[in-house]
Amino acid sequence: MYKRIAVAVDGSDTSTAALSEAVKLAKTMDSTVLLLYVCEEMPVVWNMEGMAPYPLEDVTKALVESGKQLLQKDKARVAEAGVKVETRLVEDYNGRIGAVISKEAAQWLADLLVVGTHGRKGLDHLLMGSVAEGVMRTATMPVLLVRGA
Repeated sequence: MYKRIAVAVDGSDTSTAALSEAVKLAKTMDSTVLLLYVCEEMPVVWNMEGMAPYPLEDVTKALVESGKQLLQKDKARVAEAGVKVETRLVEDYNGRIGAVISKEAAQWLADLLVVGTHGRKGLDHLLMGSVAEGVMRTATMPVLLVRGA
């Protein structure tokens, strides 16, 4: 029985599918779900003139605000399904999202961690890596991978 199910969300179709699976399990097992959103490493962002970067604080604030909005939307969806739900937004810009997700789930004492996989292959996988793969390498609890379309 999984009583505490953490699910990583990012607003993608794949994360929505992972959330749906987590909700199904939580309803069956009367579990609590933690919606976990990690603000990831920021790319360099340039303005229209191309010479001066946007103020980093503005980009960070936008990422955090976007994460808060997503968490509220997903929280309402989970609560509407009759599942107990908590949220956590984590700002960690070190580029190791999978490890951060695993650490946060462990700190919350999750029995199960649910993540979506984007199914990257070839050069994309080599260059960008995989958050799901990072979670698998670092998680201390069982992980349910939900494949994207």
